[in-house]
Amino acid sequence: MNEDLRICFIGDSFVQGIGDPEYRGWVGRVLAASGPGITAFNLGIRRNTSTDVLRRCWREVEPRILPDTDNRLVISFGSNDAVVEDGNVRVDRAHCLDNLAELLAESRKRAIHPLVIGPPPVIDGGAEHLRRTVELADDMAELCGSREVPFIATTRQLAEDPIWTREAGAGDGAHPGSGGYQRLAELILDGGWHSWIAQPTA
Repeated sequence: MNEDLRICFIGDSFVQGIGDPEYRGWVGRVLAASGPGITAFNLGIRRNTSTDVLRRCWREVEPRILPDTDNRLVISFGSNDAVVEDGNVRVDRAHCLDNLAELLAESRKRAIHPLVIGPPPVIDGGAEHLRRTVELADDMAELCGSREVPFIATTRQLAEDPIWTREAGAGDGAHPGSGGYQRLAELILDGGWHSWIAQPTA
């Protein structure tokens, strides 16, 4: 790992860690398990879709990276894209995938090494929201695979996780407490996080 490793985490309220009484979310827990030498920036914003993230990404990331440094970008969105408002999904699946593709292409152009975390499920969204989110996550994984970008799946695993579902149900229906975020952090750590941060960038 580069001695000066900078990681920007960009996405929605799950990236921000909403609902965690410890104010660490999964990002804080993953970083705590990653050792020293990382400068991290949490750029999660509640209710953000992939379109929102794409719109603001580079103006927020650019001031936080340095030339001749190991710059990384963790991207996680999709749960809000799949929400139905006024009879329509907020961002349809094809548009979300286009947004992700553009982020990955721009990351490569800027020599920033990306990692994509799949969208967590929204427990009170019901079966249809879960179906849309699972389908989106599968397509995101396929897109990342075609670009040789690591992807860590979370949707199905958390939808079946009793800690995540119990805490989210007891809260606002979407966001878990500390136990749920710990489960998400474990999925990410076990899903290839350490090998990703250890991989030298070109």
